[in-house]
Amino acid sequence: MQIKKSAEDYLETMLMLKEEHGYIRSVDIAAHLGVTKPSVSYATKNLRENGYITMASDGMITLTDKGMEIAERIYTRHKMLTEFFVSIGVDEEIAREDACRIEHDIHQETFDALCRHAGVK
Repeated sequence: MQIKKSAEDYLETMLMLKEEHGYIRSVDIAAHLGVTKPSVSYATKNLRENGYITMASDGMITLTDKGMEIAERIYTRHKMLTEFFVSIGVDEEIAREDACRIEHDIHQETFDALCRHAGVK
C-alpha cells in the first residue's frame, strides 16, 4: 500500500517525539509540524483507520508495528541524508530541509548506494 508523504511526515514526527519525550501527544505533533490541532486530528484519524497508530482513551498515541516500520525508514533516511549533506559542506539547516524533501522520493536502491558511498550501513 502506498502511503502519502504527509502521512510519512506525521509518522516520522511521532517517532521523533517518542524518542524525545517518551510519549506522543497530538498537541506536540501540531507544534512540531507547525500545523493546527484539527489538521492533526484529521491525520491521526486516517492513520488510525489504516492501522499505523493506536490512540488510548487519554489521547496518547502509539505507533503500530506497521507505523513504526515506515517511521523508522523515513527517519533513518532523514538522519543519513542530513549527515551526508553536512559532511559535504552544506549548512545544517539547509541540509535538514533538503533531507526532508528527498527522504520521501529517493528510491531504495539509490539510498543504499548513497549509504555505501558515504561508508554508512
